Amino acid sequence: MEAMLDIDGLAGLIDALKRDGYDVLGPTVRGGAIVYDHLSGIDALPQGWRDEQAPGHYRLHPQPDDPRRFDHTVGPHGWKRFLHPASESQVRVTRSADGVLRFESAPATPAPTALIGARACELAAMAVQDRVLAGAAQPDRAFEARRAALFIIAVQCGRAGGTCFCADMGTGPRAETGYDLALTEILEPGGAIGWHVESGSPRGAAVLSRLGVAAAQPVDRAAAERVWAGTRAQLAVRMPAAGLRELLYRKLEDPHWDSLASRCLACGNCTAVCPTCYCTRVVDAVALDGWIAERTQEWESCFNPEFSHLPGGSVRGGIGARYRQWITHKLASWHDQFGSSGCVGCGRCISWCPVGIDITAEVAALRASTPQDVPERLE
Repeated sequence: MEAMLDIDGLAGLIDALKRDGYDVLGPTVRGGAIVYDHLSGIDALPQGWRDEQAPGHYRLHPQPDDPRRFDHTVGPHGWKRFLHPASESQVRVTRSADGVLRFESAPATPAPTALIGARACELAAMAVQDRVLAGAAQPDRAFEARRAALFIIAVQCGRAGGTCFCADMGTGPRAETGYDLALTEILEPGGAIGWHVESGSPRGAAVLSRLGVAAAQPVDRAAAERVWAGTRAQLAVRMPAAGLRELLYRKLEDPHWDSLASRCLACGNCTAVCPTCYCTRVVDAVALDGWIAERTQEWESCFNPEFSHLPGGSVRGGIGARYRQWITHKLASWHDQFGSSGCVGCGRCISWCPVGIDITAEVAALRASTPQDVPERLE
């Protein structure tokens, strides 16, 4: 089912989801960036904002006369923060005055949530985490419950970002699966704004049919296809996928990792903004008065020395070894574990690296390097 929405139709869609009991989340502007947060209505969407991204660089620029709500690409937030939170209580134990212990855990049934503005690379990231967290031998039940409670409205990218390489990873720029509804924003030459809508599920079609909006015509479909083709044409090849897994396994002891060690701060920004990184640690804390204890699951990063700490010390004590672990797992051994790459080409790790390390440039450097005598182990 395909339809066209005008500004009132998009506002009606958000309002309809709220009436159905959904907590609507989407892009908005805060702190000089596009972030995902709770939306009060259509006015909270970032109208007239365009982002500029490059290695270690992100800026938002206002476009006062531009009526578009989605003329930006991805910001620092991923949808992962709602599906696989950075900090989540596993169990909380309180002790009453008479010594009785009370155990509390997270709600088993999360509130229905609608995401508006998910990009193709982000849908691919959700599919990756489905395999990692829900498809594991011991699945993450909290993740499964949140995933089941989602209604997803994708937005097809109308512009390629400065660090995007989704086409190289086969994840975009157009989303074809993984959504209930998909919007393509169309700006007509006269300044009129509209959204071509495709349904991707029976419940998406049901919501669309209730809005009473006009069916899409062939001319509307043609306009949407021009947007899709235009975005793809903007994407330069940054990360050729052919032979990538084999390359990284072959380069485990390449001297280039020493160059990375001299530049990387091991701050963990790349793992924090990555929409597929999933590693966690468990933290137990007891209040000083002894009345409350809590076990919390928190995001962990393979750039932290403690991540690989064993009784004899850290297995990867040097920064070069830690970066090698991250990139090799993401682009090579992830295939062996989960049947796909762990990278979806969103470019966040490039834009939000404080020293501008570009994962695509590092892979290119490894491709260009020649075999040399190297130490048996990278410290």
